[in-house]
Amino acid sequence: MRAHSVTEPLGASMARAHFDAPREFGVPLFRSLIDKLNEDRRWVILDLGAARPQTVELLSRFRCRLEIADLADTVTASGVGAGDPVRFTDLSEALHANPGNEPVDIAFCWDFLNYLIPEQMTELIKGIAARCRPDAFVHALIAYSDPLMPQWPGQFMPVDDGRLLNLSTAEPQCLAPHYSPEDLTSWMPGVTIERVRLLTNGMQEYLFRLSDVVGASGFSRGH
Repeated sequence: MRAHSVTEPLGASMARAHFDAPREFGVPLFRSLIDKLNEDRRWVILDLGAARPQTVELLSRFRCRLEIADLADTVTASGVGAGDPVRFTDLSEALHANPGNEPVDIAFCWDFLNYLIPEQMTELIKGIAARCRPDAFVHALIAYSDPLMPQWPGQFMPVDDGRLLNLSTAEPQCLAPHYSPEDLTSWMPGVTIERVRLLTNGMQEYLFRLSDVVGASGFSRGH
């Protein structure tokens, strides 16, 4: 488990360098997903973040349905220095996992994976996979360059097809886990890495693909 920092850790000045940088940054893999929406078909998109008018406006140009999970409402954090990670209180309810929902084609995870320990990450991908079609895409932002990150998951909104704006105003104050590609795939059974890009804000942008094969935990997806 990661411990929250009480005093300023080594590398805090480096973390603040990115914190003080422009909050807008390019996301080429996000753009590649938006480009796919031009295909002549209907898409179902699951957004794990909060409902944002900018996201709705961006996606309204395409034949798609947007479902909002808003995991921020289900995430709680222990006090600074307690050493406990944030946790989900009711993941199934947050993902609206009921038989009446349409299978999802794309899931936006934003930076939530950085705040989960392996068991929670497995639980999250199980919940996402239960909502998805085979070969669905999962998009995520992973802390990479900076030693610190904000204590709470960030808030992102699209500026256009290929740029996001980080709305979070919290200064970096807890240790970033720096999950590797091997970590992520081992903790998310049934998931493969499609592409990875290093972004100007020091994060890595991941595009995952859910496979048809039942994962190591034995779950299967509804079709």
